[in-house]
Amino acid sequence: MIDVGLKIQSSPAVITIDGPSGTGKGTIARAISNWLGWHFLDSGALYRVLGLVVRRDRLDISDEDQMASIASNLDVSFVGMEEGTKVYHDGLDCTLAIRTEECGIVASRIAVFPAVRKALLSKQHDFRLSPGLVADGRDMGTVVFPDADLQIFMTASAEERARRRHNQLKGKEICASLADLSRDIKERDERDVTREQSPLKPSQAAVILDTTAMSIEEVTDKVKILVRKRGLT
Repeated sequence: MIDVGLKIQSSPAVITIDGPSGTGKGTIARAISNWLGWHFLDSGALYRVLGLVVRRDRLDISDEDQMASIASNLDVSFVGMEEGTKVYHDGLDCTLAIRTEECGIVASRIAVFPAVRKALLSKQHDFRLSPGLVADGRDMGTVVFPDADLQIFMTASAEERARRRHNQLKGKEICASLADLSRDIKERDERDVTREQSPLKPSQAAVILDTTAMSIEEVTDKVKILVRKRGLT
């Protein structure tokens, strides 16, 4: 006999925005989460916080077991502010500290470890809360949330992404060489695309957006149209 009083609880809706660094996916993901009033996950920040811990404590980056152990106990939270999203580790604001190029390079090297990605997988799932989640990363649609209601994959030329990153760092008064940024981006792309665990690639269901010649406003408007078409507003 079926109990008609029971209701099947569906999981909160998810929008995934994947792609390499410098495509604007983080900016767009935050804008869409604010527009919808949904939760926000910057998965890359999880790896950057891990990289920050490794650099701070001068740990052996080649020790996969140790990296995975730290990842499984990582305490990270995101707080939306008028000026953007703040990232907290163990209750301390680490937003600026994790955005250095050095921290990003360490994070990229740690991200190739299967044990680390497995340790962070359940933590990422924990961000899936009502009324919904906008997740920014590299494997959100292919691995973390393959059942997402809308999957987007952003691309842009390496040269344009380096220029954007250079301007971003200048705005934060962080010195960086455009040539070095371009080289680092290409090297990171190679690591992300060729790694065995969760390589960077669009899912079959993803809508691909090339943002090379698009403004933030143009990309945001395009994504809003996609969100409305999926009936997520």
